[in-house]
Amino acid sequence: MMILLLSACTGGAEGNEAEELALQIRGEYLAMSSCAGQAAITADYGQRVYQYELAVAVDGEETTLTLSAPDTVAGITARVTGQDGQLEYDGLSVETGPLDPEGLSPVSAVPALLEGARSGYIVSCALEEDGALLRMDCGDPEGTPGTGSEVSLWFDTSTHALSRGEISVDGFRAILCEFTDFAMS
Repeated sequence: MMILLLSACTGGAEGNEAEELALQIRGEYLAMSSCAGQAAITADYGQRVYQYELAVAVDGEETTLTLSAPDTVAGITARVTGQDGQLEYDGLSVETGPLDPEGLSPVSAVPALLEGARSGYIVSCALEEDGALLRMDCGDPEGTPGTGSEVSLWFDTSTHALSRGEISVDGFRAILCEFTDFAMS
């Protein structure tokens, strides 16, 4: 089944290497029980662009995001478990309700990127930056490129750490996440 998911990866020797690495990374992310790191997120809503910096911690089904920038929201924590999200600050919490499975927000971006790494339909993959990064593009196997929701992921080829992720909606990049200190277990 995985071979079918990779049928659109780059051809030739580089394509085979990219496909094998994509399969290996996918397996590692499927087996991963937790991960942590820092993320810089840019959310582009067309007329407005917001930038955030945050600490990311994923343990099983729970994702915890603690904002560190901008200063006006530093310390706010978002907890996402499945479809439920909760915002916390100084021990108080506010229920944000279920997340729309089709909706996209800075809070839902990291879980969506990790889901893409684990189970997104890989429409293409290639080695970039002289083989330092593996790029995996995930989308709808029946869809037209540039329509609907598409995820692009970049992994460090030596550590397999997620270094960058983008979520595009109808060909427009809505979310960019750049990761540092990403580690998984």
